[in-house]
Amino acid sequence: MPLWGELLVAAVIFVGLVGIVVPILPGTLLIASALLVWAIVVGGWAWSVFAAALLALVVGEVIKYLVAGKSLRTDGIPNRTVVVGGLVGIVGFFVVPVIGLLLGFVVGAVAAELVRTQSLELAWRGAVAALKAAAKTIGIELLFALVATSIWTGGAFVW
Repeated sequence: MPLWGELLVAAVIFVGLVGIVVPILPGTLLIASALLVWAIVVGGWAWSVFAAALLALVVGEVIKYLVAGKSLRTDGIPNRTVVVGGLVGIVGFFVVPVIGLLLGFVVGAVAAELVRTQSLELAWRGAVAALKAAAKTIGIELLFALVATSIWTGGAFVW
């Protein structure tokens, strides 16, 4: 693959990494897609690099959901709170650009917990717990995406 092709793949991977931190784009999916295109074009040994990087992404996704679920169960927060927070966060993203996603998530989580607990104090604690779980999942997903990126970097630029 010519250098411009490698740089294009790297740019898509970078956009994917940003998409993980700022959940606007499907970051992991973008990274996996860029790696797949790279493996198709390069062929041969690139498939083993792709497989190793994809394995890192899949392991990260599994761990992300396990840790988030455990964190929410430990704090006694139902998945519904995170779902409502996420849906309101998506709406918030379009209503208030940039900070609307976070603001909407918090408002949605507080509302869901307020309906469930009938207490503003407990609702706020639930929303904070949901926000912590969301932050953990972003960190885990980013860590494994960076591992996958490192695997690809080693395969693409070292070999």
